[in-house]
Amino acid sequence: MLNAVVLILLGLWGYLGSQTPSPTALIPVFAGIILLSLIRGLKAGNRVIAHISVLLTFVLLIAFIKPLTGSIGRADNGAIERIVIMMIACAVSMVYFIRSFIAVRKARTKAGE
Repeated sequence: MLNAVVLILLGLWGYLGSQTPSPTALIPVFAGIILLSLIRGLKAGNRVIAHISVLLTFVLLIAFIKPLTGSIGRADNGAIERIVIMMIACAVSMVYFIRSFIAVRKARTKAGE
């Protein structure tokens, strides 16, 4: 949930704070909204929704590389900071997803013994 909120807030900040806003700046906002909509399924233990959330988070993490290089090229420190924070949020989220998957697998293996 924290990752989704970070994506929404920083995506809106980047879009609304720009002198020449681009619709592509709203991609993190929409991705955050999608991730928020999946939280109920995640809490219910739906594996398909968990995998969709991981995939979306991973795609975002990789997709942020191009805007980051563009921001570095423009020397836009505000954009660099926002993108790096969103990348960190996605990376931390990925770590928690993977830890959760490992814990579930261990619990299933233990239950099957």
